[in-house]
Formats: sequence, C-alpha cells, structure tokens
Amino acid sequence: MSSVNDGQQDVDIDLGGLFRAIWRRRSRVLLATVVFAGLAFTGASLMSPEYQGEARLLIESRQAEFSGANQVQPQTADSPFDESGISSQVQVLRSADLIKQVAREMKLHERPEFDPTANPSAISDMLVMFGIKKNPLDLAPEERVLKEFEKKLQVYQVEKSRVIAMQFTSEDPQLAAAIPNAMAKVFLSLQSGAKLDSNSEASRWLEPEIANLREKVREAEEKVANYRSSSDLLLTGETGGTFATKQLNDISTELARVRGERANAEARAENVRTALASGRAVDTLNDVVASPMIQRLKETESNIQGQIADLSTTLLDGHPRLKGLKSQLQGIRAQIIGETKKILGSLENEANVSQLRERQLVAQLNTLKATSAKAGEDEVGLRALEREATAQRQLLETYLARYREATSRSGENAAPADARVISQAVEPTEVSFPKVLPITIVAALASFLVSCVIIMLSELFSGRALRPVGQRREPDVEEELLETPLAQDAVSQPMVEQATPVAAYESVFVEAAAPEIAEAPEIEERPEIMEMDDDIEPEEDDFSIESVADHLCADDIRVAISVSPAGDDGSVNAVALTRLVAEEGRKIVLIDLTGSACPTRLMTQSTDLAGITNLLVGEVPFTETIHADHLSDAHIIPQGDADPVLAMRGIERLQMIIDALSNAYDTVLVECGPADVNAIRKVTRSKDTQIIISAPAVGNEEIIDLITDFGAAGFGEIVLMTGTGYPQPGDSSRRAA
Repeated sequence: MSSVNDGQQDVDIDLGGLFRAIWRRRSRVLLATVVFAGLAFTGASLMSPEYQGEARLLIESRQAEFSGANQVQPQTADSPFDESGISSQVQVLRSADLIKQVAREMKLHERPEFDPTANPSAISDMLVMFGIKKNPLDLAPEERVLKEFEKKLQVYQVEKSRVIAMQFTSEDPQLAAAIPNAMAKVFLSLQSGAKLDSNSEASRWLEPEIANLREKVREAEEKVANYRSSSDLLLTGETGGTFATKQLNDISTELARVRGERANAEARAENVRTALASGRAVDTLNDVVASPMIQRLKETESNIQGQIADLSTTLLDGHPRLKGLKSQLQGIRAQIIGETKKILGSLENEANVSQLRERQLVAQLNTLKATSAKAGEDEVGLRALEREATAQRQLLETYLARYREATSRSGENAAPADARVISQAVEPTEVSFPKVLPITIVAALASFLVSCVIIMLSELFSGRALRPVGQRREPDVEEELLETPLAQDAVSQPMVEQATPVAAYESVFVEAAAPEIAEAPEIEERPEIMEMDDDIEPEEDDFSIESVADHLCADDIRVAISVSPAGDDGSVNAVALTRLVAEEGRKIVLIDLTGSACPTRLMTQSTDLAGITNLLVGEVPFTETIHADHLSDAHIIPQGDADPVLAMRGIERLQMIIDALSNAYDTVLVECGPADVNAIRKVTRSKDTQIIISAPAVGNEEIIDLITDFGAAGFGEIVLMTGTGYPQPGDSSRRAA
C-alpha cells in the first residue's frame, strides 16, 4: 500500500530501470571489462613466476627395538601428540634457529632472491631516502635472509591429523623442493639429538645418585638388624612374627584346651554325684559303664539274679540257699555303689588337676603379655626403620631401571625422532604464482561488477531509478518517457486502484458509466481512469467481492476504509469481504463505524459488547473491544454501547487505534457505512489510504459522483465493489478467475 505523509510520496527502486540503464551503457561496461582484463593479463604475464614445493611430516612415537622397553606408557595431558603438541612442533619448524641452520647449509645468503639489497628499486630507494621505509642495509645479512625466508615459508598442521605440511615458494623450482626437504632433515636431526642429549644427561645424573642410594640402603638395613637384636625382637618361621608373639599364641591355645578339659571333668563328676544323691541307677552313666570293675560286678549280679529266679520255682523264700544268694546280691550292689564313688573321686581329682594347670597357664600368660606389650612398643621403632629401608630400596630399584634404559638409548641411532617424512618435496613443474588466466578472469568480473555498480549508483542518486509506490509501468517503456510532463501529471492524478484483474474491471466501469459521463458537463474534473490493454477482455465480475478480496491479499493492503452509500447492503458486503480475506489466511479485523451496527449484528452473538465507541471514550481496555467472528477466523471491533457524542469528541484517537491494529493484523478494514468525504477525512490522515466503495444496487451516476468527490479531496487509491449476494467462506464459486 502506498501512502502520503506530510505531502511527500513514498517511492520504490525500479529494478527494471536499473537493468535497462546498464544495457544502454553496455558498450562502456564491455570496454572497461576488456581494458582491465587486458591490463591484468599483461601485468600477470610480466611477473616473475614462482614455484612452490611441499614436504609433509607425520608426528608419531618411535622407539628403538633394543631399548628393552616393552612397557607401553600412556599419553598424558602434555603428550607431544595432542593438539597443543602438534602446534608446538609447527613453531619449532618456524623457529629462527632451524631456519638459520638450513640457510647456512644451503648458502642462501649467496642468492640474490634472499637479499633485497641486491637489486633495489628506485621506489624503494626513494622511500628509504624520505624515511618512510627502513633501510634494509641496517640489518645483518643473516637477518635479511631470515626475513625473506619467513615470507616464502608456510608451515601448518593438516586439519584433524598429526601431519605437518611445509610449503616454500621460490623463483627456482629446484630450490622450492630442496628447502622443505632440508628443513625436514634438520628437524629430524634436532629431534633425535634432543633425545640423545636427554638420555646422556639422565645417565650422568643417575650414576652418582645410584651410588649414594646404595650406601643409604645398606645403612638402613643395618639399623634394622641392630635394633631387632637389641630389642630381642627375634623372628620366627612365620612371616612378620616374633618369638614373644609365638609364645603368647601357644600359651593362649594351651590355656583354652585346659579350660575345656576342666569344664568337662567337672560336668562328668557333677553328673555322677547327682545320680548317687538321687538314688538313680548309675549303670546308665557313661563313666560308670566304662569302668571294667563295674562291668564284672554287673555280670556277677546278673548271674546271681538268674540263680535266684531258677531256685524260686522249686524253693520257698525262706530256704537257706535263696537267702544266701540274696545276701550275695546285696553285697555285689554295695560294691557297685562303692566303685561308683571311686569313679566320682577320680573325676573330681581330674577337675582339680585341670584347675591347677589353668592357674599356672594364666600366670604364664600374664607374664608373656607384659613381655609382648614391651615388644610391641619396640616394634614401632622397628617398623619406622623398616619403612625407611624399604623406601630407599624402592628408589634404588627405580633409579637402576631408568639408568639401564637411558644407557641402552645413548648409542648412535638408538633414539629416533618422534616424526618421519611421509611426503618429500619434488621439483614443481607448474607455476604457483601468478595464475594468468584466473587473474584475468577475476579482473574482468571485478571490472564488470564495479562498472554495473557505478551505473546503478548514478541512476539512484539522479532519481531516474525511483518511481512512486503503486505506479504500474509497462516493461518496454523507455526511461525518458517517465520524465515527460504527461507522465508526471498521470502520476499526480488520483486513480481508481484495480483489483485483480486490474485493467479489465476499469474497462467495465468505463462502459457502464459511458451514458452518464457523456451528459455530465464536469467530466473534465473527474479523476483519471487507467486504460486497459487491448488484448484483455472485460470480465463481468471485476467489481465482485472475491476480486476485491484477491486485491487486498495480493497487494498486501494494510489499512482500507469501506464506504457503503447503499447503507446496510454495502455493510453486508464489507462483512463478506472480511470473511473471504480471513479465508485466505490473513489476519484481518473490521472496525464497525456504522450508525446501524449492521456488521456487529452479523458477526457477533450480541450487540451489547464493548466496541469502538467505548474505546474512543476510554471506558474499557484495548483488548476487551476485540471479538471473534462466529463464522470465520476474522475479528471485529463492534460499534459499542458508549455515548456516540462523547465518542466523536475523541475521534482524533481513531488513527492511533488503526495504526496499533495494523501492527498486529495483516489488514485493518474500517466500515463507515454511508459516509461522505468530510467524514472520511476524520477517520484517516493519509490521502493515499485504500478507499473501498461498497455500492451494490447503486446507480453509476452516484458512484461516479462519489469517486469524483474522493478524487477532488486528494484520495488517490479507490476500489469499487459492486458485487451482489452474500458469499460465505468456503464458497465453491469463489475465485472463478
């Protein structure tokens, strides 16, 4: 949408005009391109050719086979093979000492290429004379060679690898290949020499240290032996055990055994004693049954009982023989009781002996505990001496292992460098600089682009490449025609903006209004209407609601004001237009400024909602006045229920409300009903605001008069919408064109 603010019209850049201006000056562009390309070709051909050689090194761990080191040492954080380690090797290759050694070996100071004072130029002498440039003779020859060498050298790490590339540029192809190879050779020699120096220095340092450690180990072990002897900490066969500890363990074991025997004897004696006291048969006790005497007495008792049983069948109880046998039986049982008491006494004696043995062992154990406690105190000092001796012994063994390793790597070729050449530089056959053809092509393209940019800037600064926003031009019209007075008048005149298709619907308008125009005397004052092309046929639906909706969407109209001279019929079409635009996926809001509140009734469920009048009066917040359409995705700000007279006093706030809505919505449509030009002036400040005349069933003469009034008032963009009916969203007849 174009707009007019403060009397100045917005303009767009005419891209077609820019390209036409370049095409008109194509001979100059081609001439500049050819000239600069020729100069670049000549200059590149006159330059001294330079060649580039490259060698590559792989940084990796390399150990001698006879070093005796079968151990794989893990790479630590400062490993020479991590990212920082490779970067360090790159800096070594660029170091001044390495470069100077290569320069001395190859006698580069004798080559004019490495001495800038050999062939000084007149410009260089003048710069030195005026003090702008430092005199190169102030530097030593070796420093001058070093400076030129660094300019021609490139050393870098190949990405995501442990490969280092060395590139050298020289006018001599043989030298370009020889220098990277020489640098690789010197680098490997320095690496190997550094390893040898490190091993030799380690061997020299370890020799006296090992001798000193041997003496310390001998003294520490001697102290341990003397202390053990003086403290009576004699070792036994067990590992780490002393004589006192061994005795203490043995007595503890014997004491536990004696205590068990005593407890066993006391239990057996108590069992026999209990049986005798209770009158229980003693032949059930293990200790009694095990006695041989008891076993013989039990056999005799059994025989006598058998005889008594046999004689009882033939003799009476008072028979002398039976009485004699029964007397013998009583005597045998008394012997069994007596023998049982002897067994009880024997068990008690056994328990007493065990108790005496226990007392003796406890006394010995207490004595050994005191001795062991003293030995434990002495062992504290012994362990300290042993730890010192062990530490000295371990350090000695470590030094001996390192000494043997360093000695094995001190021989010639025993310490290879941690790098190897994987690609030697070969004599280049192609020139690395200058590339005549690429330089020529780049110079031609650069000159072509610069020439085009200069032409475009001149067209923009002169204003010939600028055109008013919304003005349509045919692509084959020459640029000079735009500067004629006729073209300027056409641009300044108000016009009826076209909805799709553009020229066709204005042609229909002209044909429909032709009779009235012929009779009107003021036809010369009407706004100019654009002519349609001869090959476009007029279409009947050019002023339909669908066509106007397509126009709003295609031209991205942000704010449009709808005037309905037919009253509610026009407002109904404005509601239909809003819903069709919403169907296209655009966010649209309709502001109901009609007196009849027709859009409010059609789009909302109730007419008592807060709306634009409430917002102008300041009664409600902004968000409470926006409501959703119940039939589409469009929104509406209804008429509201505030006093219209008070609302008109705040009409100057309407433009601020429309500007705020245009930031949140794609299109803002203001339906004003049958309003005149003076009323529309209060609604908008911009004379280029899109005006939509919704005029179903309105005569052509009235439409022409209304368009004329808007044109005379300065409104430059007017769209006519005369469609009838009430199309709904999703109508299958939509977008017939």
